[in-house]
Amino acid sequence: MTHPTHPRSRPSRRRAAALTFAAVALTAVLAALGFAFAFSSTPGSDTGSGRAPATAHARAVPAPAPTGPTGDDPGEETAADPSPGDAPGGEDTARRRLGESGETTAGAASPFGDAETVTRLDPALLSALRQAATEAQADGVQILVTSGWRSSEEQEELLRQAIAEYGSPEEAARWVATPQRSEHVKGTAVDLGPADATAWLSARGGAYGLCQIYANESWHFELRPEAVSTGCPPMYADPTEDPRMQP
Repeated sequence: MTHPTHPRSRPSRRRAAALTFAAVALTAVLAALGFAFAFSSTPGSDTGSGRAPATAHARAVPAPAPTGPTGDDPGEETAADPSPGDAPGGEDTARRRLGESGETTAGAASPFGDAETVTRLDPALLSALRQAATEAQADGVQILVTSGWRSSEEQEELLRQAIAEYGSPEEAARWVATPQRSEHVKGTAVDLGPADATAWLSARGGAYGLCQIYANESWHFELRPEAVSTGCPPMYADPTEDPRMQP
């Protein structure tokens, strides 16, 4: 036996279902709107487009390398302003090549070492040098031998280089003596460095008998025992004025 249907029951169910569907749809729309709003507010987004702004990409991409001449291109030469001493034929350049500059101490020897350039110096000169070096060290100054005793062959090679550097034997003679006249070959002259050491010796070397002989060679010292009591003698302008260097 079936019960008769109430005349208002079917429409009520339809309305309830429609309301439920509408509520679900409204909820979905609101959720979608909220998500879109949150996304558009994210830092770095492009106003809802989902892309980072152009400025962000610009920061991430390194700026292109400059195309103008910079001097860093391996194939590009940059000319530095030469100092007077570096000009062809300049004194500083020649002295560096000849290994005689008091500014150059690469390969220099200690006055207390056993290098041949030191141990073959005249014994009186070496003794005075070591005494001066000990006193200078107490003042915080290190004296180094850049060139002491030389063989005749080494002196000949230095003279050959000087002639090539300066262009003539006459000009080279202002810096390098012949093996027959060189005080280095005799072991009675020593070249010293660095600059603070030669400055120290220029002021105090006479007390040890160590004297600068040539005004153009602040690094070249020889023993003058009388300087201990009378002071160092006047310097020659260069070796060409030294009677010992005359032919």
